[in-house]
Amino acid sequence: MKKGQVIRFIYRYIMLMIGAAMAAASIELFLVPNLIIDGGVIGVALLLNNLSGINFGVLIFIINLPFLYTGYKHIGKSFFISSLFGIVFLAIIENLLLTMSPVTNEPLLATVFGGLILGAGVGLVIRNGGSLDGTEILGILLSKKIPFSVGEFVMFVNIFVFGWAGFVLGWEQAMYSILTYYIASKAIDAVVQGLSGDTKAAIIVSDEYEEVARAINDRLGRMVTKVYGKGGYHHVDKEIIYVVITRLEVAKLKSIVHDKDEKAFITIMDTQEVHGGRFKSAIH
Repeated sequence: MKKGQVIRFIYRYIMLMIGAAMAAASIELFLVPNLIIDGGVIGVALLLNNLSGINFGVLIFIINLPFLYTGYKHIGKSFFISSLFGIVFLAIIENLLLTMSPVTNEPLLATVFGGLILGAGVGLVIRNGGSLDGTEILGILLSKKIPFSVGEFVMFVNIFVFGWAGFVLGWEQAMYSILTYYIASKAIDAVVQGLSGDTKAAIIVSDEYEEVARAINDRLGRMVTKVYGKGGYHHVDKEIIYVVITRLEVAKLKSIVHDKDEKAFITIMDTQEVHGGRFKSAIH
């Protein structure tokens, strides 16, 4: 392995450890003491832990095994190893935290901060190629055979999980659990899509493309890419400008473009992640 690959490999597994440790801390120090659960496999493991007293780490490992095997067969070896590593580390850290006192006994605080920490931890694991919850693995595979998206499948499963929680823990705790799941899902999205993910991609069609491109580079400090295209109506060749900016630079970009060409056509889209090139999120 080259030096760069070794560094990326080490970084990846450090992030998996941090993500799993955050999830374990959320579960043991916030959620379990307040009888609050999350959705999916983690929620099922927490419910079974409450009913049977079997160690949560053992439960989440056993329940996830068939999903991990399926992931290995259909998604790949790297995903399997990363997920297995994250789940085992989660179980180890959870056991180490068993004797610690909860951070709070206030259910609402446990819901909000437990959900945030859990979501951030799970998001780190997903971002680095693993998973702590087999529900989504199953959803990805079944979505090819059933008329439901992955999100719809996971939601369908969680209806049963939270309904079960209502009977086992009480309906008030079930409502706290639903709120925890919602907060955690938003935190997962923020981490997976990038904490600096307020980036936009802009496509600009203008007859003054040379001046527009130069102005964006000079006044906004952004490098642009020119894409060759052809008008669908007049069939005239055009150079289309593509540039990635931050959310706070949108208004400035519009002003720069319209200063050079009031008739310019601008399309601004959300982006999931930005890697490589010379893009930096700092505002110029």
